[in-house]
Amino acid sequence: MNTHKIIYRLIGIAAWAILPVIFGGCEPPKGTPEAPSKAVETDSVSQAVQQIAAEIQKGDFTLAQRILDQVPSDQRNASVESLQQVLKEYRRIESDRQARKEKALADQLAQIDKLRKKYEPDVAPDPNQMGEILAEVIKTREYTDDIQKETLLENPFVRKVIELAREKGKQLADDGKWVDAYTSGYYWLTSLYEDSSEYKQFAEQLTEMATIEMALQDDSCGATSKDRHAGIKPEMFLRAINALDVYYVSPINYAEMAQKCVLRCRLLGEVLMRSKAKLAFSADKDKAEAWLSGVGKIEKSLAEDKEMNKNRLLAIFDEALVLNEVSLGLPKEIVVAQFAEAALASLDPFTNLIWPWQVSDFQKNMTKQFTGIGIEISKATGVLKVVSLLPDTPAYSSGLDAEDIITAVDGEPTKDMSIFCAVSKITGPENTQVTLTIKRAITKKIEDITITRKRIVVPPIRGWQRDDNGTWRHMLDSQAGIGYLRITDFTENVVADADRILKEMENQGLRGLIIDLRFNSGGYLVSASGIADLFLESGLIVKSKLRIGSTPPEIARKSGTHPNYPIVILINGQSASASEIVAGALQDEKYKRALLVGSRTYGKGSVQVVVTDTGDGSQLKYTMAYYYLPSDQPVKNRHVMEKIGRKDWG
Repeated sequence: MNTHKIIYRLIGIAAWAILPVIFGGCEPPKGTPEAPSKAVETDSVSQAVQQIAAEIQKGDFTLAQRILDQVPSDQRNASVESLQQVLKEYRRIESDRQARKEKALADQLAQIDKLRKKYEPDVAPDPNQMGEILAEVIKTREYTDDIQKETLLENPFVRKVIELAREKGKQLADDGKWVDAYTSGYYWLTSLYEDSSEYKQFAEQLTEMATIEMALQDDSCGATSKDRHAGIKPEMFLRAINALDVYYVSPINYAEMAQKCVLRCRLLGEVLMRSKAKLAFSADKDKAEAWLSGVGKIEKSLAEDKEMNKNRLLAIFDEALVLNEVSLGLPKEIVVAQFAEAALASLDPFTNLIWPWQVSDFQKNMTKQFTGIGIEISKATGVLKVVSLLPDTPAYSSGLDAEDIITAVDGEPTKDMSIFCAVSKITGPENTQVTLTIKRAITKKIEDITITRKRIVVPPIRGWQRDDNGTWRHMLDSQAGIGYLRITDFTENVVADADRILKEMENQGLRGLIIDLRFNSGGYLVSASGIADLFLESGLIVKSKLRIGSTPPEIARKSGTHPNYPIVILINGQSASASEIVAGALQDEKYKRALLVGSRTYGKGSVQVVVTDTGDGSQLKYTMAYYYLPSDQPVKNRHVMEKIGRKDWG
């Protein structure tokens, strides 16, 4: 299904969600009918209008229609008729959505059958072949319900390919090809079986070993493993642990942390023994076996420890450093880095040490400013692929397209190029050129595209469509007065930009607003609070609770508050962090300022801070607090919920 059509359709649904409030009034009544069969207890048509609008806002279109049906035809005013049109349009959209879903499912099943006829009976464990088939299976799954999904995965042809992917992944892992094992096998398996702890754990181990292997390799960009580890000191980890012991959001589970660290030490030895790659540092079999034997002794003592605490963890750290000296003989910076990264990863995905060589890239990511061509790339499936093009950048008008495969950068093949190396080669000084050799996703045509690099400032706000001059349009429906604001990042300037655009739309007759926060992974807390403050006159926006105490809350101020028009906020599973703060605060029971449309958000629920306490050019980013919305409810943290086997995060 065309992505742009889907986006516009969702925006349309949100627009219809606003209309009942525009025509029916902004404040729903305190009470609504207890049962559809019960006669409408209303003293006036006006109250019925309020009740209908309230049920539409709740998503109960059936009850809304039943209430409307009980309004005598000779008493129906313009507001009632407008709401009738809203309900009629909802039924049309829902019917159209269901029909499109059924057609998309049928088309996908036909595509899988086409692939079956193409490859059977000689389907082989070829990564490209399996990837083509399993990508279609995953795409098909998007259109299935639970029963249809089970039927899909039990399809004999699909089962055969899944089994081949499992066997191929296991074989590649046994051969020491961990990246290939993940991209050819376990990437697909974890995507298809999201609840399988077996696949998830093995996939995590594969990515850990691939990460270790990559850390021990020089890349074609001229960055050596030695350079990347330069300046890393044991004291950085010690300072980090001391800080986390006091300031991390919750008491540290040192037993779990120690297990993760010792496992990483074991995987380090396995990589040195089994890797087929050219490593900058190596150890012969005897040294690797001595290391693994020593790690085994640490594991045994760890199992016998009745109480694990910070001091015992740091003692294990010292043991690992000494063991390296008498066995592997690696530069100690490598052992420090691996041990520290495993330790902090055991806490949550957002707590980590930023080593000296990473600080510059980290700052680029936070500011959304860099010099390059304006593309997002990925190598998740083993090939370097264009994920998206940023508007108003050199790449946007270059002829590149999403899903294009980049086979070479300035003539250098990307097959064995790391994602970090690719980024460093594609970015570069302003007004210099880079040539990308690309293979089109559909036609498979190969061509060179030369692009001049420019300073890229990623705009945090977009509209729903561009005009002939390339300017974003934000008024979605001028007649109804419905505006659209897509916020992609909560950067330093997003509040000022949003304020300006809102004023422009208000001058054009804005009566209702759609804020699109889908795929917005977050940004600065102060920016999120600033966006919410644009629509709230007073009161709490968000507060952060530390392990002990709390930080000053973010409070709304009347100055600069925009008119009280209705708001719909679009969210999905990739709306996280600052997005969850804005959506949560505006829909909070205390304010009821916005209606949320979409699916469950990511569930970050936490606040990070970056400090330089670790010293010597390094930085520590750690989770310092969980945030709470105006009615004192938390945004449930995904990481915490997963640990206890729950999925009701966000």
